[in-house]
Order: sequence, then structure tokens, then C-alpha cells
Amino acid sequence: MDIQTLNLASERCPLALLLAKRASKSLRSNQSIEIIISDAGARQDISRYLLNNGFNVKVQADSPQELVIIATKRQ
Repeated sequence: MDIQTLNLASERCPLALLLAKRASKSLRSNQSIEIIISDAGARQDISRYLLNNGFNVKVQADSPQELVIIATKRQ
């Protein structure tokens, strides 16, 4: 199964968080989405939202410019 990518590198919070919420709500159990984030506030807010709403979050890459995470919806 292909992993959908959501590139939020050019978005700032709160829009980045709203777009991540919208994309994550369309996922079914065990489906994953790759999310690319650059805004400092969005890094914290998106990860916190996903962890508190039934997702496992795995960091793929973390640099000062960009955070790449894989979020997988739990059953």
C-alpha cells in the first residue's frame, strides 16, 4: 500500500494543523500518512494531536529546517 504524503513545509500553524487533521480523518485503521512540517509550532501541535487521537507517530527525519513523520492510525 502506498503512503500518502502531506507536504506542509510551506504552511504555518494553525493552517498546518487544520490540514493535518483533515488528512488524518480520512485514514482507516493501519493506514499511514507521511507529513512534512517546517513550522516550529506545527511540529509540536501536529505530533501532539496525532498521538492524542489514535495514531502512532514515527519520526523519519528531523532537522532544524524540516520534520518528517509517519502517522499510522491505530485500530
